[in-house]
Amino acid sequence: MSRATVLQVNLAVPEKSDAKNVGTTGINKQPVDHPVAVRAPGPKRTGLHSGLVGDQIFDIEHHGGDDQAVYAYAREDYDWWEQQLGRELRGGLFGENLTTEGLDVNGAILGETWRIGDELVLQTTFGRIPCATFQWKMGEPRWVKRFGAERRPGAYLRVVQPGDVRAGDEVRILDRPAHGVTIGDSYHAWLHDAGRLREYLELDGLPEGLRADIRRKLRL
Repeated sequence: MSRATVLQVNLAVPEKSDAKNVGTTGINKQPVDHPVAVRAPGPKRTGLHSGLVGDQIFDIEHHGGDDQAVYAYAREDYDWWEQQLGRELRGGLFGENLTTEGLDVNGAILGETWRIGDELVLQTTFGRIPCATFQWKMGEPRWVKRFGAERRPGAYLRVVQPGDVRAGDEVRILDRPAHGVTIGDSYHAWLHDAGRLREYLELDGLPEGLRADIRRKLRL
C-alpha cells in the first residue's frame, strides 16, 4: 500500500456567489506552502467556523463547526471525476482543506482517527452533502444530483488533538471502529436509504454529532 500523505493544504480565497443569499463563499480553496494550525472551531454558528487558522466559512448555517472542522478529499477521486467530466480538476476545487494521496477517504470508517504529521489527530464524522454553491462553482448541469449518486463525497473531520498540518505530512490511521460502516456507505444511506440510516443508530462508535443528525433527519 502506498504511503498516505497530505498532497495539498488549502485555504479559502473568498469570492462572490449568486448561488445562495450569503453573497460570498469560501468554497474557492487555494493551496498554501506553509504550516497551518488546526484546532477545534467550536459550535457551527457561534464558533470560529473552520478548524484551520486562516480559512473562512460564510454559510455558517450549513458548514463548519466542530463536526465539520476539516474537509478532506482524495486526489484519486479527483482523477476519477476527471475521466467522467473530461476536464482537469485542480486540488481544492471541491472546497476541501486537505487534498490527500494514497488514502481511501471514502472507505474510511465512521469515527476512525487519523494522525497527520507529529501532533494533529482528526476523526472522521461524515461525508460532504452537495449544495447549490458547489453546483455553481462546478458549472456542471445537475451537479448536485450527479455528485450525490456516487459514493465519493470526501470526509468531514473533527479535531481530536490540535496541531499543524503542511503539504507532505504523512497520514496514519490510529483507530478504526468495529462497526465497519464507511463514509461512502453512510453518505449513500443518508441520501437514498432511510431504513439503513435508522439501523446506524444502534452502532457502537458512531460519532455523537452524526447520531443526533440522523435523529433529526428521521424526525425521531
